[in-house]
Amino acid sequence: MLNHIFLSAVLTVITCAANAQSSVLDVGARLQKDIGLYNENGIAVSYSNKNHAPDRLYFGFSYFTSRLGTALNSNAIKQDNILLSSAYYFRHNHTIRPFTRLNAGYFVSDYPALFSILPHRSLLLSTDEGVSFETHTPLKIAASLGYNFIYGQGNNNVPGTLYPLFYQLSLSWNILKHGK
Repeated sequence: MLNHIFLSAVLTVITCAANAQSSVLDVGARLQKDIGLYNENGIAVSYSNKNHAPDRLYFGFSYFTSRLGTALNSNAIKQDNILLSSAYYFRHNHTIRPFTRLNAGYFVSDYPALFSILPHRSLLLSTDEGVSFETHTPLKIAASLGYNFIYGQGNNNVPGTLYPLFYQLSLSWNILKHGK
């Protein structure tokens, strides 16, 4: 099911970007660390339409997982995150651009059978604020600090591995822009 959601989101973003001349379609890697817990890595796609606050208002999709982070070749809990996001980037046409982003999505952890009675699924709602470094090439580097509004506290039917604070680094490439 996660594969179908992922594929549908990517195809939707690519379809929206068709025939775009000054729109932005950033595709890249997302590296995230839950403060106090796991490294989670994955992909991120974001799109800014040339007709609606171009290069300021972005809509995105991210999939990141501990399977490509801490849980890779270890016995750490495998967990997956799917996010849809909306971001606003300030200081248009500057190299260093602050941004704010609102994320909503779904979290699932793959506990061993011994812990199957524990909650392992949750909705996600988070915000993160950070800074983006935009090079004179299609490469964009962004770092942010974020807060999960829904997180495990041991007694609220939310997975205990869903922590409140995280930071992330994304490296993306604007596939609609040709380097100079």
